Amino acid sequence: MTLPFDGAISRYFENEAPDAVRSAIKSADKDDILDPHYPHEQRMKRKLYDADMAALQIELVKLQSWVKSTGARICIVFEGRDAAGKGGTIKRFRENLNPRGARVVALSKPTEAEQTQWYFQRYIDHLPSGGEITFFDRSWYNRGVVEHVFGFCTPEQRERFFHQVTGFEEALVEDGIHLFKIWLNVGRAEQLRRFLARENDPLKHWKLSEIDVKGLARWDQYTDAIDETLERSHTAVAPWTIVRSDDKRRGRLAAIRSVLKTIDYESKDTAAVQAVDRQVCGGPEVWHA
Repeated sequence: MTLPFDGAISRYFENEAPDAVRSAIKSADKDDILDPHYPHEQRMKRKLYDADMAALQIELVKLQSWVKSTGARICIVFEGRDAAGKGGTIKRFRENLNPRGARVVALSKPTEAEQTQWYFQRYIDHLPSGGEITFFDRSWYNRGVVEHVFGFCTPEQRERFFHQVTGFEEALVEDGIHLFKIWLNVGRAEQLRRFLARENDPLKHWKLSEIDVKGLARWDQYTDAIDETLERSHTAVAPWTIVRSDDKRRGRLAAIRSVLKTIDYESKDTAAVQAVDRQVCGGPEVWHA
């Protein structure tokens, strides 16, 4: 089997990855959590996860019914490092929803025309209309992190972004949009383990990009950019929810609960929603943990 990027991820693992990262991956069992600071040592058991997820799926269907009947608008922004689990979490949000009212927005790099526009302009057409839930698989926060790390924007453009983003989001909320910003955070060893799995699975090669490969050596630059982005864009009106996603199962449940617990939709079953695991999901304090 031909590996994507000529096996660049495997070479990084063998030759460039920090010793602690390489050792953690080599010595771990499948269900082990690699980050020693994660509050759980092993992945959530499948049986318990399936039961909790089944109950949450019913609540999500209720939520969409309420959105459609009331004309509400929900916008959920997903951000995080590569392989943090954005796509998988969005999939669990949508798997039992009517796709006509639950859209995923995953924009490619800006066209030449879009590069001349106001930065937020290309996102506006994808905001939800009445009765819709829109999921952004990456968003306008590309400028705060990825574009900055790889030099795709100037310092002046990034500073303008930070100057404008809080006002932009406040305008959305003031207009009645329910805005959720979810940052999925994954540890360095777990990220590399997931990249290696993708490299060796032909069905997941499409998930890998040149940015992923080059980004492996820029962990610290990403960390600094994320830290600044969260600090400068976490507001009372549009707060960040941080989800520690080293355990995908706990992360998906926490992300869904963080949305459901916030909205008083019709026939809500609070026992089914349950409490959010505050060791796994919370505000920026979870990121610093």
